[in-house]
This record gives sequence, structure tokens and C-alpha cells, in this order.
Amino acid sequence: MMPRVRLAVTLGDPRGIGPEIVRKALADARVRAACDPVVVGPEGTGTAVDVSLGAWSPDATEADAGRFSGLAIARAVELAQSGAVQGIVTAPIDKHALLVGGFNYPGHTEMLAALTRTPVAMMLASDRLRVVLATTHIALRAVPAAVTADALRSAATITREGLRARFGIAEPRLALCALNPHAGDSGRFGSEDDLLLAPVAREMGMAGPFPADTVFVRAMRGEFDAVIAPYHDVGMTAIKVASFGHAVNVTLGLPFPRTSPDHGTAMDIAGQDRADPGSMIQAVLMACAMAERNPAATA
Repeated sequence: MMPRVRLAVTLGDPRGIGPEIVRKALADARVRAACDPVVVGPEGTGTAVDVSLGAWSPDATEADAGRFSGLAIARAVELAQSGAVQGIVTAPIDKHALLVGGFNYPGHTEMLAALTRTPVAMMLASDRLRVVLATTHIALRAVPAAVTADALRSAATITREGLRARFGIAEPRLALCALNPHAGDSGRFGSEDDLLLAPVAREMGMAGPFPADTVFVRAMRGEFDAVIAPYHDVGMTAIKVASFGHAVNVTLGLPFPRTSPDHGTAMDIAGQDRADPGSMIQAVLMACAMAERNPAATA
């Protein structure tokens, strides 16, 4: 009999709904049956922790919240790299708080890549759709310069390897979402799709590029296993409209599974016992399944 999967679960920003959705998710019978959680974060949030990072106070500052958020991520990575846990699940953080708390990363994805020194890709996944971002948290005006052949190749390679190793898809079918409306319409709305995206798609065995207003529908109908999106909002809008509250953020390329819910800190409802733990539950279950499917990759 295989030992139960152990997962490090971070509380995220203590001011938000992270502690609440962690507490609710870990009380779910499906989660209790699937894994052994190791909760990482500060004490005093109303959610019990296994690895304490200190004490949280209601009058703490934004910088304090960001510091605890960053420390929890770093500690979870240490646990995974040491083999003490087989994967990590992270509750939502506030990106500005992370910065003022002393961690200069745009978000979880970039911090995890830096801590593990591995190239990664950000994927949002549900039972209806999988979307991978070729560029992540950057301004829209910076996107055209950042959508390079190397960025697209990297996203395709990491996605294909991740779907094989972590999701059991032997021959992943990937599609590339176009950068411009109507995939440029033969250059009328931009030449990037014809001159850059199409050659890379052929080289990497991807279908497309297809216009954003059709490619995600085709994927949801089962034609593709994942869509590579050129920038954050075109991909995130599609997956969140399709599956908000049930999708899971997955960092592909890491030496261990990492997942998180598909939403933010929701500070406007924090402390009101109103937060829906559905996406957090799915994140834990998916991380457990990923670790069980390929335990050698987490060793």
C-alpha cells in the first residue's frame, strides 16, 4: 500500500480569505481521504498551523501580511525540496503586499520559478478547459515584445511535458491562441501571427494560431488538451468564464506539484465566513492526484 500524499498548504495573505478557505477545504471529507496536509503560516488567523512562521495580529500592516505570505511560500518549497511533502497548495496572496513585505516577485509563479531555478509555465485547469500562459504578469503594452519565439517554445515544451507526467496524457494536443484579432486577418490587424506565431506552432507541433474568439470554444468541445495563450487576460478570461470557482492554478515545470485556487484574496468578505472553498478543495485534490500519478518526479 502506497503511503498517503503529504501536501504543504500555505495560508496566503492573512488579511484575506486564505485562512478561511484552507480551514474549510481541510474539513472536506474528500480532502481528508486524499492526503495529509501540512499547514504553513502564522498563528492567530483562526486556522491551525503545523509549521508556524510567527504570530499574526489584527493590527498588523500590509508589509507584515506580505512578509508572512512570502515566508510561507519559501518554507513550503523547502519542505517539498527536502521530500517532507510531495507537493504544495497555496492560498491567495496580495501581490503589492508581497512586494512591500520584502519579496520582489510579481506573483507565486515567478517566485516559485526563482526558488527552484526551473523554467515554469502557468496553467489554469478545470474539467472543461486548460489554458497556459506564454507571458504572465506584465503590462499589456509590454506583451508584443515579450511574445517571442523562445517564450512560445518554452510554454509548449513545459506544457507538453507537464500534461504527460502530471495528467497522464500520452500525446497532448496543443493549440496556440492568436495575438491579434482574427489572427491578424492576413496582416490587416498585425503581422505577428503570420510571421511569428504560425512558424513556432508548426515547429512545436501545435495547431493554430487560432483567433481567441474561437480557439477556447474548440478546446472546450474536446478538440485540444490545452491552449497556449499569448498574454494573461485573454487566457484568464476564457478559463474563468468557463469554470470560475472550480478551476485550479497549476505551475507546470516544477520538480513537485503546485496548485492554488483560481481567485484572489477577496478581502472585502474576509472574516465573514462567506468564502466558497470550492476552488481550494479542487486545488488540493488536483495536487494530490498529480503527486500520485508521478511520484518519481517529486522525489
